[in-house]
Amino acid sequence: MTSEFKNKNYWALILGGSSGLGLATAKRLAELGLNICIVHRDRKSILPNIALEFDKIKACGVDFCALNLNALKQEKRVEIIETLKNKLGTEGKLKVLIHSIAKGNLKPMVAADGPTLRTDDLQLTIDAMAISLYSWVQDVFKEQLFADDARVISFTSEGSHKAWENYAAVSAAKAALEAITRSIALEFSPHGIRANCIQAGVTDTASLRMIPNSDSLKRHSLARNPSGRLTSPEDVAKVVGLLCSQEAYWINGAVIPVDGGEHIR
Repeated sequence: MTSEFKNKNYWALILGGSSGLGLATAKRLAELGLNICIVHRDRKSILPNIALEFDKIKACGVDFCALNLNALKQEKRVEIIETLKNKLGTEGKLKVLIHSIAKGNLKPMVAADGPTLRTDDLQLTIDAMAISLYSWVQDVFKEQLFADDARVISFTSEGSHKAWENYAAVSAAKAALEAITRSIALEFSPHGIRANCIQAGVTDTASLRMIPNSDSLKRHSLARNPSGRLTSPEDVAKVVGLLCSQEAYWINGAVIPVDGGEHIR
């Protein structure tokens, strides 16, 4: 393993990095020598367990900070960016912005009993899981915190172009996320910023388990995956590391499947 970014005072800002893909990505980027700033929103009762995971990141010998704040609130975004500016100092730069926010509504459109998806459910989900990416990129860019060769990476799913029951709001958000990423790739590229989405295969995370009938989704994905297993967070994190490397500078505006071939069947 090479520490490509060691001693370069580069940082990775990870929005939603206390579990799942975000946490695995934080660990991988720390192994590569990037300093890590994680923004997460968790209950006090589970913070001790999260702290144990964060200790593994610190063990990589990188600078680290964790902010238990709501990344979707404009005033908190200002606060987080100010904290990051202090961490960067006059020499540091943000090499990577990772968007791993999973806050979506999973109501059905039609139900015999119980609540159904409303328009404001759609709006809140799209705001949280798609539009917030643009808000963060814009504010970080305005503060001139990005490195000359920076990366913006977010996580999408097959649900962006396939219909899954109870997934309509998140599906719309993922489609919007991919569209916003393409536009960031186009309009920010002259400033050295590359933007891509990773389409992770079905991964057994807390976010997946919130989807109704997620066990059925896992069984279906396992049956059609030619690699014979589900995707792990570490599989995805390794590809994030590749996209952050200097050699990946010409990959821009892409949606990259990371699923062992699951999407081809």
